[in-house]
Amino acid sequence: MMVQGDGALGKKFRRLFGIMTGLYIKEVFMEFRPCIDIHNGRVKQIVGASLSDEGDRAVENYVCVQDAAFFAEIYRRDRLRGGHVILLNAKDSEFYEATRRQAFAALGAYPGGLQAGGGITAENAEEFLEAGASHVIVTSYVFRNGEIDFRNLERIRQTVGKEHLVLDLSCRKRDGFYYIVTDRWQKFTEEKITEELLDCLMEYADEFLVHAADVEGKASGIETELVRLLGGWAKIPVTYAGGVGSFEDLRQLKKEGMGRLNVTIGSALDLFGGGMEYRLVLDYLKRMEE
Repeated sequence: MMVQGDGALGKKFRRLFGIMTGLYIKEVFMEFRPCIDIHNGRVKQIVGASLSDEGDRAVENYVCVQDAAFFAEIYRRDRLRGGHVILLNAKDSEFYEATRRQAFAALGAYPGGLQAGGGITAENAEEFLEAGASHVIVTSYVFRNGEIDFRNLERIRQTVGKEHLVLDLSCRKRDGFYYIVTDRWQKFTEEKITEELLDCLMEYADEFLVHAADVEGKASGIETELVRLLGGWAKIPVTYAGGVGSFEDLRQLKKEGMGRLNVTIGSALDLFGGGMEYRLVLDYLKRMEE
């Protein structure tokens, strides 16, 4: 029997087919994955490429009056799972402990509902899980000296389990390719995002998080080429972040990513001083699901 279309029967068939074959099939809708970015002890939205450890500097789009737990409560109330809490200070920063306290407060306000990233290693990952994180998000610990450190990758998988691990493949474009960047998007690695790389890394992680760092915080439009690459692969859940500044960008993201990518919106959201109303975003994505 052949089941076609986007009706209820067709959707049910695709989900069942995915379970039977072990494939991640997500053609029906994309989920909204909220964010809480913390820098110098404050929830804020920044221009991603401007972040610098020297002097703990960043170009700020918006600095929130509310604390991190305030936003976690909103996401908990709306039953939004899989959002990320990102610590944007290095561990040797004078602001790191204040940033960490904010992160732990958010995780405690929504236990099991948020992921945590920023300076995560095999040595401290369990602290974040015990604080309430559903997953830990890792970049710099795994991508070291410009390449994948498979020993560290295996170590953190063994420590937290694949089911609690998200690999942050945030990237910037250079010479026509998207290269993974580390250390709060400041350092290029030699690793390009390709289907082969994604196939390799999916054996270690439950999900991927990909910030398009060149457009992060600019609300100037998505990285279409990157979205096509990620959407064309999509064998495990992938969350895309970067450049979404309008409902037209959301429409384009769904089209170019074939509905297979989850989405994070930061600076453009009215919660963070932007022009896209949070409630309207949730309603818009719900209508896409129907």
